[in-house]
Amino acid sequence: MSTLGHALFDTPIGSCGVAWSEAGITDLLLPGADPSRTRAALRRRAPQSAEMAPPPEVRAALVAVRALLGGQVRDLADIVLDLRGAPAFHQRVYEAARRLRPGQTCTYGELAEAVGEAGAARAVGQALGANPCAVIVPCHRVLAARGASGGFSAPGGVATKLRLLEIERARFGSQPSLFEAGS
Repeated sequence: MSTLGHALFDTPIGSCGVAWSEAGITDLLLPGADPSRTRAALRRRAPQSAEMAPPPEVRAALVAVRALLGGQVRDLADIVLDLRGAPAFHQRVYEAARRLRPGQTCTYGELAEAVGEAGAARAVGQALGANPCAVIVPCHRVLAARGASGGFSAPGGVATKLRLLEIERARFGSQPSLFEAGS
C-alpha cells in the first residue's frame, strides 16, 4: 500500500487529518491539541506521502465526515477505505464496526460475536485501538460490557468518544439521549 497524499481539513470539532492511496482513504485522524500535532501525526503514519489537496472522491468523503461531526445523521459506510496494511482480523472487525449505524452502539463482546470470534472482546478492543480511520470505522460506537464507555485511543480519549456519541444522539441502554426532551 502506498499512501499518496495527506491533508488537514476543518470540521465542527477541529482540524482533522486524512491520508489516501490510489485505492481509498488510509487514515482519518481526529483533531489533536492543535493542527500542527494532527499534521505531525499524519506525517508519522504516512511518511512517504505529500501534503496536497485531496482528490474528488476523498473531498466527497470529507463532506460527509464534516456533516456527521456537525450533528447531521450520516452513514459513512460507503466511503472507500484502503486498509490493506491492517491484519486480517482487524479488517474483519473494521468491516463489522462499519455496519453500526449512527447512534447505534454495541459492546466489544457483541462485535467479537459478529466476526465469529465469541470471547475475543479484548482482541476486538485491540483492533479498534489500532483503527486508522476514526469515525469512518466507527470504533466510538463500541462500548465495554454493560454499556460502559470503554477506552478510546484518539486524541481526547474517552471524552472524545462520548462527544462523538452525543453528536450522533446515541442511546445508552434505557437512558434517554442528551437531546431528548425531558432529559
